[in-house]
Amino acid sequence: MPFQFHLDILDWIFKGILIGIVASAPMGPVGVLCIQRTLNKGRWYGLVTGIGATISDFIYALITGFGMSFIVDIINNNQNRFVFQILGSIMLMAFGIYCYRSDPTKKIHISGSKKGSLIHNCVTAFLVTFSNPLIIFLFMAAFAQFAFVMPKHPLHMCVGYLSIICGALLWWFGLTWLIDKVRNKFDNSSIVIINKIIGSVVIIFSLLVLIGTVFNLYTFHY
Repeated sequence: MPFQFHLDILDWIFKGILIGIVASAPMGPVGVLCIQRTLNKGRWYGLVTGIGATISDFIYALITGFGMSFIVDIINNNQNRFVFQILGSIMLMAFGIYCYRSDPTKKIHISGSKKGSLIHNCVTAFLVTFSNPLIIFLFMAAFAQFAFVMPKHPLHMCVGYLSIICGALLWWFGLTWLIDKVRNKFDNSSIVIINKIIGSVVIIFSLLVLIGTVFNLYTFHY
């Protein structure tokens, strides 16, 4: 018998937090920038860098959800939903493999010696993240896998989007806290190690979800 997942607030909070973490965790340019600023300027500067990235990700999440809402009837068809969840799992796995194999230090951005204001650091991080619209494909994969787009449930959608913000902020808060604690032992190789760990987690998670979807180990009820 498949495990039954029912649509409720806690379920959407969990989905949103997980999507927010998945979108924020890979060590792209803004992730490396956050680490650099934490090491060179202090934890608050690293944290506002993450906040700027979160704002950008939230905008792209809204764009993705709005676009997918026009084809929600197609997505929510049982047969089509199965296909979309399979494709979403494969896209997430491909993203994890790319994350594992990439070396973010090769395109490292050397932050300036001047600290600047917290607002300036937040805005520049937002612009760096917003300049990469490919994040939309990651949101599409995650939204399809978790059946996240449900226009007929606006309250749940609002809670879900707010949870994406919470998940992203939770990641940046934890990352800057960790970097601040081990700042004397942190170097570029540590960035590569973190990226490989994140990639491995995404690969394992997407593989488990793919197996669960193929063998119907769980179903969603709305």
